Amino acid sequence: MGVVNVTPDSFSDGGRCLSEDSAVSMGLRMWRQGAHIVDVGGESTRPGAAEVSEQEELGRVVGVVARLVSAGVLVSIDTSKPGVAEAAIEAGAAVLNDVTALEDPAMARLCASAGVGVVLMHMRGNPRTMQTDPYYADVVAEVGEYLRRRIGAATEAGVDRRAIAVDPGIGFGKTLHHNLALLNGLPDLAGLGRPVLVGASRKAFLGALTDRPVEERDGVTAVASGIGAILGASVMRVHDVPSTRDALALADAMVAAMDEGDADRQ
Repeated sequence: MGVVNVTPDSFSDGGRCLSEDSAVSMGLRMWRQGAHIVDVGGESTRPGAAEVSEQEELGRVVGVVARLVSAGVLVSIDTSKPGVAEAAIEAGAAVLNDVTALEDPAMARLCASAGVGVVLMHMRGNPRTMQTDPYYADVVAEVGEYLRRRIGAATEAGVDRRAIAVDPGIGFGKTLHHNLALLNGLPDLAGLGRPVLVGASRKAFLGALTDRPVEERDGVTAVASGIGAILGASVMRVHDVPSTRDALALADAMVAAMDEGDADRQ
């Protein structure tokens, strides 16, 4: 999943794709580079980010979605606003990526009626508060339980369980230790029975581990993506597609070799 932020203030690429033309160009480039999904968002969810009005967000994303879809791109819309989600789906978006995990009942009803794919993400608090001393007794168990409940709520609202993926929300109300624990805990999260999305791309904890600025974190992002794939994640949400594709090629080969070795031993 390639990231296209049509925002002035996203932590990694704010302002790079603020015009519709530049955002469409970025999305098409990622698609040509091998992204399977292009995720379009019009409101930053970085720590401390300010809220954006529905009208502003609509103006940023709907045209981008429509043009990418018309070019044959599979598009997801990254929003927590039902009005934005509805307009983007009408423009052709096939997936809703919601950082609030359909906590708004209107979102669940929309996804059920539209029959789109859904990504349910865990976040502690909101972007304004989430990094204020986050605490968990057992972060993997607590995130897993939250996602299990949100899967249940979505299916009760009529969303097809087969259309749901889950995202542990790396960096969303988590410390460095929590983020590492969630990566290590991916096998447990995969046990929820739905595809797991990992969104570690260029995030602060990778910078803390490598002492690299945000624009130099694609290498360690690729490493995190490869580890995630080996541990059971199915989707990687990234800013740089080629490096992640290379990492996933190696990870997939390693998993296949392990499976082949297990079969030989049997």
